[in-house]
Amino acid sequence: MKEIVVISGKGGTGKTSITASLAFLGGTDLIIADCDVDAADMHLLMAPDFGKVEDFFSGELSLIDQGSCIKCGKCRDVCRFDAIPIIDSQYIVDSLGCEGCGYCSRVCLVNAITNSKPNVGKVFVSDIRTGTTMIHARLSIGADNSGKLVAQVKNEAKTLAEKENKIAVLVDGSPGVGCPVVSSLSGASFTVLVTEPTVSGLHDLKRVYELVKKFGIKAGCIINKADLNKNMAGDIKIFLKEEGIVLLSEIPYNENFTKAMTNGKTIVEYDKDLGKIISESWDKIKHIVEI
Repeated sequence: MKEIVVISGKGGTGKTSITASLAFLGGTDLIIADCDVDAADMHLLMAPDFGKVEDFFSGELSLIDQGSCIKCGKCRDVCRFDAIPIIDSQYIVDSLGCEGCGYCSRVCLVNAITNSKPNVGKVFVSDIRTGTTMIHARLSIGADNSGKLVAQVKNEAKTLAEKENKIAVLVDGSPGVGCPVVSSLSGASFTVLVTEPTVSGLHDLKRVYELVKKFGIKAGCIINKADLNKNMAGDIKIFLKEEGIVLLSEIPYNENFTKAMTNGKTIVEYDKDLGKIISESWDKIKHIVEI
């Protein structure tokens, strides 16, 4: 069972739209994993039923029992994150500032401070309109541990794919190079890099590919809106050739991408010409990954 991860060095390149199109083309052969947990939006095109919901607990959060607290202030003194303010004459843990190190509980003279795992998000297992299953998640506002939530989504997707004998897991990764991207890339068979012909597009493509190289993962690239700046598109193709990255396709700018999304459809359903380009890209990916 293979794992195909779609990522981009920056947001706004059309990564999710392209991933949704690949999901539509793959149909029932795939399990879909939306690992862009900080700003998940695959559900807008995949029409999930949110059939199964699980709370996700991760990290540590300190809590002060006000009935036991003697207000000595030792916890506030040792907190390096300034996460224990005094509010209405009480020492209170600021949940957004607390890093869960537990030092405050260690110095508390009366054991009034405990640490627990907070609920930082939800994981969904949904039937989607392509006839398969999508594992997706939502990180709570202000919560961290997005990398661990991505790992949870991926693990559930792989377990389900193996159980149902699917040929691959298709992952919509997060943009950038942070922890969620690292977690998305772990165990990948092939990476699809989605970029655009801009200075920032090329810069962030190079940056995210450095990460892909460290994992030793084969990569292909889709240049979206390729005709907006042909000189920059040329620079991107030079970089791809130098690094041995397969150029999967060059997609021209077309407002039908936006129109398709507003109609809740993928571009392969909405525009035959653009759909053909992405379909050819999917055929190349399947040939490279051998599925």
